[in-house]
Amino acid sequence: MSDELVIVTRRGPVAVVTMNRPRYRNAQNVALTHAIDRAFVAAVEDDEVRVIVLAGAGEHFSAGHDIGTPERDIHHDFPRVATTAWPHADKAGAEAMFVREAEAYLGMCRRWRDLPKPTIAAVQGACVAGGLMLMWACDLCVASEDAFFADPVVRMGIPGVEYFAHPFVLPPRVAKELLFTGDRMDAHRAAALGMVNRVVPRERLLDEALALADRVAQMPRFGLMLTKKAVNQAEDRMGLRDTMDATFGLHHLAHAHNALTAPDHLGGQTVRSMKRGSTE
Repeated sequence: MSDELVIVTRRGPVAVVTMNRPRYRNAQNVALTHAIDRAFVAAVEDDEVRVIVLAGAGEHFSAGHDIGTPERDIHHDFPRVATTAWPHADKAGAEAMFVREAEAYLGMCRRWRDLPKPTIAAVQGACVAGGLMLMWACDLCVASEDAFFADPVVRMGIPGVEYFAHPFVLPPRVAKELLFTGDRMDAHRAAALGMVNRVVPRERLLDEALALADRVAQMPRFGLMLTKKAVNQAEDRMGLRDTMDATFGLHHLAHAHNALTAPDHLGGQTVRSMKRGSTE
């Protein structure tokens, strides 16, 4: 396995961007986030690429934001490509966390949602919290039968992840269930609710994602870009962007509350405690 954070391969007109932190279930530190962004930008600039597939190496697509690995880089500054905010690492209080997450999480996912080329998530195993954000930023999703989806961050006292698309990709009562319980949703239920396009056996996941990508790639490039823009505009007019902006403020109110009343801005939760609370 390569030491690169992201591995990019070409399959005809399809670029496959694979997150490569399998030891940590592809948990997203900022270094990984920027590696994904660079790979996406390169695929957009390559005229031979018509569709982008986002995948995760190993057993899991993504266990979410990095809250506990040795390479966690929360206190490091980073290049800002999704916002025009200032560096965060030398700032105090809510300012540091707000600026960091506006760039690395909400801003990046919005940037990827607006890529002019179609994107397909190929999801296996865990797609948890920040993993949902990666999947939701993609246009289509093919999931393996063993995939599961969860956003357990309410255990931290936080109202969902930064890219708050929950009541748009799911019916509102189901979105509340997902958040209120922190429980896992299996791939078949996710497909029945419209969050996933196709569910396939694990061994066929990449082949099915590539087959779908190849079919999409046959459409005119400019037509695909305009169609994607039309659907995204419709979602925004239904309130998606405004909802994310409003909830991002609530998200950071929760971080600030935790910082005042708990051991840290995560409410004292760890990878182990978050995982222990989940159910099948």
